[in-house]
Amino acid sequence: MFAHQVAAAQPLLIGLLLLWSSYGKVVRRDSAERTALPRLVGETRAAPAYHAVGAIEAVIALALLLPPAWTIEAVAAAVLAGGFTGYLIYAKIVVPDASCGCIGSSAKPVGRRAIGRTVLLLATALAATTADDGWWSIGSVAVVAVLVLEAAAFVMLSAELDRYWLLPLRRLRVEITHPLAGTATNDVPLAATQRRLLLSPAYRAVNGLLRSDIHDYWDDEDWRFVSYTARYDGRPATAVFAVPHQDSTPEAVRVAVVDETSGQTLYRPTLLATA
Repeated sequence: MFAHQVAAAQPLLIGLLLLWSSYGKVVRRDSAERTALPRLVGETRAAPAYHAVGAIEAVIALALLLPPAWTIEAVAAAVLAGGFTGYLIYAKIVVPDASCGCIGSSAKPVGRRAIGRTVLLLATALAATTADDGWWSIGSVAVVAVLVLEAAAFVMLSAELDRYWLLPLRRLRVEITHPLAGTATNDVPLAATQRRLLLSPAYRAVNGLLRSDIHDYWDDEDWRFVSYTARYDGRPATAVFAVPHQDSTPEAVRVAVVDETSGQTLYRPTLLATA
């Protein structure tokens, strides 16, 4: 009985997700060129195809959200989700630098999270095909809790939303746990900070541990903090550099490598060579 109620509630979640996704595709005109569509359908047809997909998403979303409840709506959503999954796998293999173009205007390349999101969408759509009732007939608190958990899973799989929840959490964790928490202004261009950082003994001390370009940065009074993803002794970590605004010497840059999960300081060079 509970499983049937959960299945009946899935069209609400799917409809809201597709409606949100369709908005970006219909409104934004320049997102198509960053996706794999130019390679798949040709440059001249990429934008119309992108907008068409958005329109199809909107139609299916409205069909799922508005009564009456038909199985064909969920089947259409499942077919669409299956198509998304195949397309993203194609983009990942053939055009690895292409963006997903799924939600928002993010230019991040297609990753495992984006593919996982479409697989989750496909699973929820397949579950919805077994529903006997419309989502509006479900009033169970337990079912609502399941929907909230599913929505949270979609958010966690959406790299486009990281700046709203993941990066602030990482920033807060670093400010609380790492030993370089201090102070910064927004007047210094990031490129200038990066040049100073690359010339610093601190960067040379941890260069072999870094696994990304600049991942995040923020200012706090007299300091700019710059973070990179890293690995230390096989453990996921974050390298946080502290670059002072007032002292332009490379030797003034400091760095700490902290554990990605616990925030524990794993490595903090104290005596940095100046040559």
